[in-house]
Amino acid sequence: MFDKILIANRGEIACRIIRTAQCLGIGTVAVYSDADAAARHVAMADEAYRLGPAAAGESYLRAELILDAARRSGADAIHPGYGFLSENAAFAEACGAAGISFIGPPVAAITAMGSKSAAKKIMEQAGVPLVPGYHEEDQDDARLAQEAEKTGYPLLIKASAGGGGKGMRVVRAAEEFAAALAAAKREAANAFGDDRVLLERYLTKPRHVEIQVFGDSRGSVLHLFERDCSIQRRHQKVLEEAPAPGMNPELREKMGQAAVAAAQAIGYTGAGTVEFLLDEDGSFYFMEMNTRLQVEHPVTEMITGIDLVEWQLRVAAGEALPCRQADLAISGHAFEARIYAEDPNRDFLPSIGTLRHLRSPAENVHVRIDTGVRQGDAVSMHYDPMIAKLIVWDTDRPAALRRLRQALAEYQVVGVTTNLSFLGAVAAHEAFAQGDLDTSFIERYRDALLPEAGPASDQVLALACLDVLLRRGEEARAQACASADPYSPWHSASGWRLNCDNHQLLTFMDAEDLVSLTAHFRTGGYLLDLPGGSLPVRGELTSTGDLIADLGGKRLRATVVRHGMDLTIMAQGAVHRLVLQDPYAHAGEQEEVGGTLTAPMPGKVVAVMVESGAQVKKGTPLMILEAMKMEHTISAPTDGRIAELMFSVGALVAEGSQLLAFDAEEV
Repeated sequence: MFDKILIANRGEIACRIIRTAQCLGIGTVAVYSDADAAARHVAMADEAYRLGPAAAGESYLRAELILDAARRSGADAIHPGYGFLSENAAFAEACGAAGISFIGPPVAAITAMGSKSAAKKIMEQAGVPLVPGYHEEDQDDARLAQEAEKTGYPLLIKASAGGGGKGMRVVRAAEEFAAALAAAKREAANAFGDDRVLLERYLTKPRHVEIQVFGDSRGSVLHLFERDCSIQRRHQKVLEEAPAPGMNPELREKMGQAAVAAAQAIGYTGAGTVEFLLDEDGSFYFMEMNTRLQVEHPVTEMITGIDLVEWQLRVAAGEALPCRQADLAISGHAFEARIYAEDPNRDFLPSIGTLRHLRSPAENVHVRIDTGVRQGDAVSMHYDPMIAKLIVWDTDRPAALRRLRQALAEYQVVGVTTNLSFLGAVAAHEAFAQGDLDTSFIERYRDALLPEAGPASDQVLALACLDVLLRRGEEARAQACASADPYSPWHSASGWRLNCDNHQLLTFMDAEDLVSLTAHFRTGGYLLDLPGGSLPVRGELTSTGDLIADLGGKRLRATVVRHGMDLTIMAQGAVHRLVLQDPYAHAGEQEEVGGTLTAPMPGKVVAVMVESGAQVKKGTPLMILEAMKMEHTISAPTDGRIAELMFSVGALVAEGSQLLAFDAEEV
């Protein structure tokens, strides 16, 4: 076994590998970019080495820097994780040349599966079923159009050299083919430096089912059953489960044998995944083989009780697989939900920012959290916006699904937009509960899964009011205790008025709408005038900052996270954001309208619409930042003058950077 390994990756996968290595008494070495200097994986490792600037091309994708770190640290082996250099044959070869073990398959296996077209030829020879189509080298447009006619419509154009949905187009009629081919080739060239494509018959309602395989250096290959990965957005997986619902023993055996044959055909060792399309009639077809550990590997671990990273380490160290196929069995059911910083209502575009509040469900035998971030960390524009993987297990699918729904409702993230509500909607959908899955699931049920955001409910408004009032009361008591006259009536927050009903007016901005509410003080609580009527409420704040509320006899626990005047209300799995319009707030909490305007997140300046010295009106667009394909407009907070511009178009800015100096117009 190795004494020390270097993990050539970051985030949750680096943390995941470090955990297993520590359990085995293996020393760990992390690598990091400037953006990850304080990252969780760096803190967990025994030692860490800087690679370079934040951009992956200048850090995590620089093989020579990683190998240099391995040499300096004295690491015996390198684990590539997934993504980055994990399926880079040249990197694996360089590791061997440097005398460092590569914890992954042989170079020849990576090379063989690196091209989808070449992989399909190998699988065809091995007798693995293929989707009818074209995967030859002749890429002449006329030849491709001819082969498209043979394959029939609808068909799928796929980039030969890549994945992740890039260079992929569905073509439903012959007249659409030329334009779709040109677009797919452009995208493939930009993403992979290779514009070659292949054609496949497009299955109208396929499931994405993959088989986990494992091989050792002594020729043994086995499979660890299947995972269903049909719930996808932009051709990328978002919710996986094992075993696949509705799978019968005969089909499982056929698919398992086909996957093993695929691995044997390329002399595979280590962990790999053979991905299939499963048609409604039970036919299945090879898609591709991923020559690495998969993001969704935990669901396989949960139903088999096997640590796949430990198997990787042992096989890479020359050990034999610790069991035979007959020794493996499925126990229970597991789901994995990928929690991303992304906005499902904006086509799942990534969101970036600081994780101001992060609370996950308690881990136990039923719930597992794989994450690479902590509260206070930033989701960067430079890398995948995954926050965590939530994995749940129980004895059968219905029980595991209940666990998933509960855990999603308990997960709390504030500071970035997330897909938590979307994942909860998928888990709650009747078709999902019935196991009626296919790769178009999200599109089919888009209206139900991605409803338009509505106004704050009376419950949300009541919780927001109650939290504000209770915190004001706490502040008043703290000020009274610290004063020379703690019993002075001027310290009271009860809203007392001479000969009048004691009340306070609370105003919130809910998206674009102002909502004003009246809170009448009553013994032990309040009476709130809400849009839906009056409601008696009372509550208390816990030591953890949670709110225990009684809303007209309904008792519930909520969390209200406040950042300045911004309130995020989380209760019973629902999340809503309000902005308090508070004339009595501390000066430090009010948004600054003069002085400086700062970047709300790291990004790139893509437009500057004003010049120094310009007079502007409130709301005038001043500058546009772009981060992870999302644009953010910086606008004038009030009438005033641009005193100075700090950045020009093309500049990269950090979160909190002063973008321009602004002189507010005096009123």
